[in-house]
Amino acid sequence: MSAMSDMMAAQPALLRELLANGGPCEAAAERIRGRRVLLVGTGTSWHAANQGAWLLRAAGAEAWAVQAVDAADHGPRPGAGDALLLLSHRGTKRYTSTVLEAARAEGAETVVISGRGAPGADIETSAPEQSSAFTASHLGALMRVAQIAVALGADIGRLDHVPDAVAGVLAAGSPGVDPPERLLEFVGAGPNQWTAAEGALKVRETAYLATEGLSVEQLLHGPSVALREGDALVALNGGGPGEGRLLEMARLAETCGARVHTIAATYPSELLSIFPLTTAVQRIALDCAETLGTNPDTFGRDLPGRGDALAAIEL
Repeated sequence: MSAMSDMMAAQPALLRELLANGGPCEAAAERIRGRRVLLVGTGTSWHAANQGAWLLRAAGAEAWAVQAVDAADHGPRPGAGDALLLLSHRGTKRYTSTVLEAARAEGAETVVISGRGAPGADIETSAPEQSSAFTASHLGALMRVAQIAVALGADIGRLDHVPDAVAGVLAAGSPGVDPPERLLEFVGAGPNQWTAAEGALKVRETAYLATEGLSVEQLLHGPSVALREGDALVALNGGGPGEGRLLEMARLAETCGARVHTIAATYPSELLSIFPLTTAVQRIALDCAETLGTNPDTFGRDLPGRGDALAAIEL
């Protein structure tokens, strides 16, 4: 058993716990109401920022995701009259900290969503994770943003159905996606293009496989030409306007010789499908790591020379 596996198993209970404590999210919604909202994160939290922007726009907010390094070095960055919604697992990453300090200095309204005990957290998610493959804190951050969106007036479906949807994915067992010979491609439409990106990140950091996660149109207009026998495609179907296009892409990949796995989670809504589909890609990553015998918890630090190389870089 791995720490990643343990945290994934605890996700339904965590989501129910967060739903029972919505006060901090309601307070944050009032603080950012009527402001332009920039959602900022790094890595998995960058994917959460993009998914979170979709959720907040459903409430009519002007909400945009900006990768932390871009906000720090180039912009756009939050100023007076704006709001910063900062997503972080531990509150310690280099560029997210830089953006937060600058936003506060400019007089922006700031809301930090992070793990329990993280420095400066306004809204907490999960207990600190022992695995570098952050899973529960990611789903927890998505739930916190969804709670803020609902407090702002978004009609995205019933949040109280989400824990059971996640539990259903976990109870279903392996999606049956074996490590391919060459490339594992994830694809999604709408908000699930970022679920696809998260699936690729999770598989790479746990199983060390060559993976890629793209939107349907980004995959179709160029990269799809390279799909062939020896590859696998995971199509993440959350319903919505892009569903037909997604299924066309899946058929194209199959015609080109790739093994295609379509995972559907159209309930309770396209926006909330990010929860069960994120759980599904986490499970694929864990399965691939277990099949290949890699440690999903170490971020590759157990590989020869990798730990020392990472230690030389400020994350």
